[in-house]
Amino acid sequence: SLDYCVVKIPRWDLAKFNRVSTKIGSSMKSVGEVMSIGRNFEEAFQKALRMVDENVNGFDPNIKKVNEDELREPTDKRMFVLAAALKQGYSIEKLYELTKIDKWFLEKFKNIVDYYKSLELTDSTSISSENLMKAKKIGFSDKQIAAAIKSTEVAVRKLREEFKITPFVKQI
Repeated sequence: SLDYCVVKIPRWDLAKFNRVSTKIGSSMKSVGEVMSIGRNFEEAFQKALRMVDENVNGFDPNIKKVNEDELREPTDKRMFVLAAALKQGYSIEKLYELTKIDKWFLEKFKNIVDYYKSLELTDSTSISSENLMKAKKIGFSDKQIAAAIKSTEVAVRKLREEFKITPFVKQI
């Protein structure tokens, strides 16, 4: 059936190599790739980012600072500069001019960052079942939600279980 989305992301482990530019061009620098599956692009994309780098919680706007040169040049960390720019209020139009990334993807990235910002405004003691469910549907991990609402991963998992929001596997 057509109720899932697959995202493949190359793995850029450029730290392993001495004097290698982090700029991504036509020469092959990836050391592998990950493939994730979700019910929508946002979920699959965030899962893929977590698989590429175990130190990343997802499409996190707090990893890198906004730098327009880094938005123009494809690098291994450009996604996180893009997330920071979206959080700072850059428009889809402006980001398209800088990155030439298709607007469809920019809109999807904006969905994630907008929800991240709304979670940051949520008190950890008052997050609703609906808000938690939406966060899970667009690929937020318990750890990522905890960081946004200033709580702990264990507390978020406990709350999620109280709301009976549990993972399940669908056949593809």
